[in-house]
Amino acid sequence: MTVDTVHVDLPGRAYDVRIGPGLIARAAAEIAPLLHRPRVAIVTEETVAGLHLAPVQDALRGEGIESAALILPPGEATKGWPQFTRTVEWLLDRQVERGDIVMALGGGVIGDLVGFAAAVVRRGVRFVQVPTSLLAQVDSSVGGKTGINTPQGKNLVGAFHQPALVLADTSALATMPARDFLSGYGEVVKYGLLGDADFFAWLEDNGPRLRDDDSALIHAVKRSVQMKADIVMRDETEQGDRALLNLGHTFCHALEAATGYSDRLLHGEGVAIGCVLAFETSARLGLCAQEDPSRLRAHLAAMGMKTDLADIPGDLPGPLALVDLMGQDKKVVDGQLRFVMVRGIGDAFVTADVPREVVAQVLADAG
Repeated sequence: MTVDTVHVDLPGRAYDVRIGPGLIARAAAEIAPLLHRPRVAIVTEETVAGLHLAPVQDALRGEGIESAALILPPGEATKGWPQFTRTVEWLLDRQVERGDIVMALGGGVIGDLVGFAAAVVRRGVRFVQVPTSLLAQVDSSVGGKTGINTPQGKNLVGAFHQPALVLADTSALATMPARDFLSGYGEVVKYGLLGDADFFAWLEDNGPRLRDDDSALIHAVKRSVQMKADIVMRDETEQGDRALLNLGHTFCHALEAATGYSDRLLHGEGVAIGCVLAFETSARLGLCAQEDPSRLRAHLAAMGMKTDLADIPGDLPGPLALVDLMGQDKKVVDGQLRFVMVRGIGDAFVTADVPREVVAQVLADAG
């Protein structure tokens, strides 16, 4: 099967996103043209290392490229100050130079943390994203947003630092647990909801068979990456259109904070629930048809995904407390919280004109 390429054409920082099966096995050949000297620093996590690190290092060795690897603990808790500091100091100990390549081998946590470390070491070294989860392939590996979580909220410390290359090996997704795969699907469905009604309709027909149909999976990943790339090329640092990519995320980030960034709620699960809440809020405000939230819920349910707050195990803060948690969101401007609302499936927009009491009532009804 051929490898597809999406080109992210940012002036002076352009790069390719390569999409297809078998890319991890040929990572060395893909990366070799970027190297100024034959060495790569790899940062990964324990679960991914057990599956993919040896093949990557064997391939690099076969091309005459030496490598060293730092293996971090798995999980969202890794994406914080302690492991970030550890990564930066490890890269400095390895004497990584600006001309070298740092490889982020893993899911979104590794990609975000390693990208941020690469952004600050020597004021910026190049890095390659090798995303091994669906969520990372369609979202976090593309666009240059890097960062870590803090006690105050998610992704509040970070930098825009574009990768030099992204290798999205779709065959790596076969090793994902079903729940993690569906979490990534939350980001896939978001793209149809925010700007491509035809893609959402395609997902309604094809979503349930993505794990069993390679060509359908590649199409879903490529379409998601292309949509993100198009938006990033128009608005790299989120001054306008890029905020549309946050559909569902204002709700999601509050729910993640409320659940302690734990496995009670995976990020993509929060995005899916957040999209439902955004559609429900839009419908309450008369912005979209009442049928749209129902259609979204029906599709997520057909995929076996969470759709409401009641689907999250354990207790949650009350509606007003959840609204307060949204106040730490990065989309706050002059103290005013901005939401991504919709006029319908495939038609999203950003607005600050969303009454707090309406949001609170939607959250109350979803519980």
